[in-house]
Amino acid sequence: MTRTGTRTDTADETDGTGPRLTRKGLATRGRIVAAAADLMFERGVAGTSTDDVRAAAGVSTSQIYHYFTDKNALIRAVIAHQTDAVLDAQEPLLSRLDSMAALRAWRDLVVDLQRQRHCEGGCPIGSLASELSEGDPQARADLVDGFARWEGAIRDGLHAMRDRGDLRADADPERLALATLAALQGGLLLTQMRRETAPLEAALDSMLDIIERWTVTTAG
Repeated sequence: MTRTGTRTDTADETDGTGPRLTRKGLATRGRIVAAAADLMFERGVAGTSTDDVRAAAGVSTSQIYHYFTDKNALIRAVIAHQTDAVLDAQEPLLSRLDSMAALRAWRDLVVDLQRQRHCEGGCPIGSLASELSEGDPQARADLVDGFARWEGAIRDGLHAMRDRGDLRADADPERLALATLAALQGGLLLTQMRRETAPLEAALDSMLDIIERWTVTTAG
């Protein structure tokens, strides 16, 4: 810090998971994580070596191990990175799923994101989950937390709809949110396999139709 309290370029900051880092250190760490995330998305975790990450990030092996004790620590950072990236890509809609119009706009965004990617790769979080859930309990716990954030955003919107009276009082936002996320993940997987968005559209449209049946205006 300078005498006036202004932060300098070498002032310490933190990534929230370890010791305080300089801005340069945070940038280097971020570059390593981003490179690892891209490689693991393209090749899988097992198909990505530390040397691959080193070359892609343009850093030395010693730099990688300065920020990460081992590959498992790097994988956990990738999970956090991909979770943030997936959820941030759906903002600001994801934080405002409190009407049928908002839910359908979010649906359109999710489908459009897959079209932009030519339906390749599937869900970055789901891909990590399929590879890591059985063999790495800590990674599985991190992935559960990531999916919980996604589910929670959907649930919060549905709770807001029910609290406002747009959903019937006996609607269950928790169950509807979980079912929506499950439909989304299944739709993403089939979209990846078939290289077309029809499965994702069908899954989300069917789930939103179910939610709409719980709205006060359409309840029978």
